[in-house]
Amino acid sequence: MESNLKYEKHLFICTNQRPENAPRPSCGEQHGLALVAAFKKAIKDKQLNIPIRAQRAGCLDLCEQGPTVVVYPEGVFYGNVQLEDVEEIVEEHIVNGKPLERLRLKFDNSVKS
Repeated sequence: MESNLKYEKHLFICTNQRPENAPRPSCGEQHGLALVAAFKKAIKDKQLNIPIRAQRAGCLDLCEQGPTVVVYPEGVFYGNVQLEDVEEIVEEHIVNGKPLERLRLKFDNSVKS
């Protein structure tokens, strides 16, 4: 089955920048743009044979758990991502297909009645 997606994997890295003294933190202040550059470099260095893109994103609304990254199509969110985590995320999740559990954010999506 041929996919109509341009990319098989897509990484969105929050780079949202809030005004100084904002009530919530922002990923952009915590090296969001540096993370984008690090992911792009790690992907390029691995010379992966899949169409993949890493790019900056606006607010992912997980500010208190940032810097945050989400990988699609799986929809796996990572929190408190540091520059030293980039290689491990690329190797484990992108290359080996196994989300990196130590940084993975888990959500309770159950419907409460």
